[in-house]
Amino acid sequence: MVKILANDGIDPVGKALLEQAGYTVDTETIPQDKLVEALQHYDAITVRSATKVRQELIDQCPNLSLIGRGGVGMDNIDVDYAREKGIAVVNTPAASSHSVAELVFAHLLTGVRFLQDANRKMPVEGNTNFNGLKKAYAKGMELKGKTLGVIGFGRIGRATAAMGLRLGMKVVAYDLFPFTGHISLTFQGDVSVDIPVETVSFEEVISSSDFISLHTPFADKPILGAAEFDMMRPGVGIVNCSRGGTIDEQALIDALDSGKVGFAGLDVFDNEPTPLAALLSHPKISLTPHIGAATNEAQERIGEELAGLIIAHFSK
Repeated sequence: MVKILANDGIDPVGKALLEQAGYTVDTETIPQDKLVEALQHYDAITVRSATKVRQELIDQCPNLSLIGRGGVGMDNIDVDYAREKGIAVVNTPAASSHSVAELVFAHLLTGVRFLQDANRKMPVEGNTNFNGLKKAYAKGMELKGKTLGVIGFGRIGRATAAMGLRLGMKVVAYDLFPFTGHISLTFQGDVSVDIPVETVSFEEVISSSDFISLHTPFADKPILGAAEFDMMRPGVGIVNCSRGGTIDEQALIDALDSGKVGFAGLDVFDNEPTPLAALLSHPKISLTPHIGAATNEAQERIGEELAGLIIAHFSK
């Protein structure tokens, strides 16, 4: 019987599908330093972003046949090494796209209406400085008619672009792999409109956007740093719901303090789970604790997709 350790949990729908296929699924979280011993009794492990599956762990668990990632990014797994060892590595890149895109716009709408600061100050000053706060937040901005720059035009980048188009934004996008095609927008369930989209240069996205959203995997160095901020329009808004390390955090703080960047929305950080204190306390930053895929709907889709991939693997 196939035994699976879902160390970071799995949606009940996915667990039920696996059990219906005759597999045993354990969802008790094993601490990282106890994983080697525990995994001697399992054929597969599924993780999200918390558990790390590195070379040392892989070497000590020769019985592992599959590593599953419930989500998109796999920088917590030594993917190439695992595959060299004959271990299948799978993830669920499509399941969370809409949820992440919605979070991007939660941060954008928060930033253009100063909600991150208002939500801090209203409980403290709302009954003593109401008119002062009203004046402080009087220069909000609409997203309609503005230019959204999308860096990384995979599934999540395109879902984010589609949401921007629905709000009446202009979209410019950059990807390492150029794209020319269209994005289909569906309204009221059965009305569909195709919008032509093609990628442009990185420099054009940086220099022409009113707002920039990152949707790239982890890189060896930040994608956005001081030089890139210098190229941007004054007052630009930056959102990162992709990976920590893709923005130079100190350069971002400097750009926020100077006014070059109007606001930022951050769901991911360099030093998770202990982000830089200066980011957490900055009045121009909207903050969430890496929850891009943390919706009931996304987790159900992830569980279903992951279960299907596991069943297909062990059915060969």
